Amino acid sequence: MTDKKIDYEEITKLVGFLEEKNLTQFELEVEGFKIKISRALPAPASSAKISAPAAPRSAEEPANPAFPSEPALSEKEDHLHFITSPMVGTFYRAPDPTSPPFVEIGEEVKKSQTLCIIEAMKLMNEIESDVDGIIADIYVENGKPVEYGQRLFSIQPAAV
Repeated sequence: MTDKKIDYEEITKLVGFLEEKNLTQFELEVEGFKIKISRALPAPASSAKISAPAAPRSAEEPANPAFPSEPALSEKEDHLHFITSPMVGTFYRAPDPTSPPFVEIGEEVKKSQTLCIIEAMKLMNEIESDVDGIIADIYVENGKPVEYGQRLFSIQPAAV
């Protein structure tokens, strides 16, 4: 066992870091010392698999200036289902640089199928489809940063 200690100021800095990066959980283990900090957020942040939130908010809901506003839907888009980013991070279309993308425009996808990865704090978070359908559009380039609530994909839902 180690004699290393962490003081209140260091814990406060870690909590501030979680809030700054919009994370719900942080774990650190160094030389046998382990600390785990968690906090509640309205949206999931750093679990291994995340189902992306559903389509954009309704017109009655007030816009929150802390989050990017959703563009108005065109008539062409009103029948589409949007997959948005549940966190801030880096968007990756494939599991590694040498692998093909998880999905392409025009491909059929199933509910719970991995669509992309968002890297946040060296954690790779798989973003899954929450509907069956066909990929209509991919809004983010591979390796580019994404914000919470930013559109990643649009899916033409399968007929019920």
